[in-house]
Amino acid sequence: MTAFIDRLPAVRGKLLANEQLAPFTWFRVGGMADALFLPKDEADLAEFLSKLDSLIPVTVLGAASNVIVRDGGIAGVVVRLGPAFGKVAADGMRVRAGAAALDGRVSVAAANAGIAGLEFFSGVPGTIGGALRMNAGCYDRETKDVLIEAVALDRHGKRVVLTPKDFGFSYRHTEAAEDLIFIEAVFEGTKDEPAAILERIEALKARREGTQPIREKTGGSTFANPDPPGTPNQRRAWKLVDEAGMRGARRGGAQVSEMHCNFLINTGDATAADIEGLGEDVRAAVKAKSGVQLRWEIKRIGRPPHDATVEGFLAKDA
Repeated sequence: MTAFIDRLPAVRGKLLANEQLAPFTWFRVGGMADALFLPKDEADLAEFLSKLDSLIPVTVLGAASNVIVRDGGIAGVVVRLGPAFGKVAADGMRVRAGAAALDGRVSVAAANAGIAGLEFFSGVPGTIGGALRMNAGCYDRETKDVLIEAVALDRHGKRVVLTPKDFGFSYRHTEAAEDLIFIEAVFEGTKDEPAAILERIEALKARREGTQPIREKTGGSTFANPDPPGTPNQRRAWKLVDEAGMRGARRGGAQVSEMHCNFLINTGDATAADIEGLGEDVRAAVKAKSGVQLRWEIKRIGRPPHDATVEGFLAKDA
């Protein structure tokens, strides 16, 4: 029988069979990818996609800071973009950033060029590709506020240029086609002194380090706030979780952070099912206490282990 990886197109980058994904994720959990593709550059990725059987699923994994990879691994091909997709350059009041560029690096590059308005990226864990996919943001600023355009490859390897209107942005959500693989974006800010911008970035970083468990095996914010920024009397996910008595709650090796209860933690030996199941425990407790159905902000991808459906949480993706 022909191995799955032998059915895939030839590449100039790396194509690895049955690669463990846990080391790539912030939670350090998850199963294997049937195949992991590390493209050498855009042309390598485009050619691979153009020749890949359309029935084989493709999943993009960025910094995996806001992702739970399920214990059964991911079917098909997982694409992870490398250094060729991580370049950042400033021109005037605009910054062009590759999809693999870390959000924090983009904020600093903008600051050094005297471009203000991108400071919030310093508080967003992950990469630009992920920020585009979910309209990432923090401290009342979002990706949509600074985006000029984005470039992606479609499932056939063709280049697609998107404007903000094409994204259909909403709070922590976009309507961009799921099969698009973002490769770069252009952002625009306003002029300011580099020193002043960098000072604001340092203040945001200090605020994050003082309030979030970033030294733990964790992800980004687990649940989206029920109300978008600017809503009068905005309800906060962390506060609803706290009021439901779930601060510090555990399931297996997973725990709700004592420091910030909108974060889940792998205390050392958690499985992906522990973490996702704990998240559903939290959602149920909040629903019972306040009537609010929290929406997952962290993406959960991949196949469950064979017995995971017994927990009943896989159908609760709303």
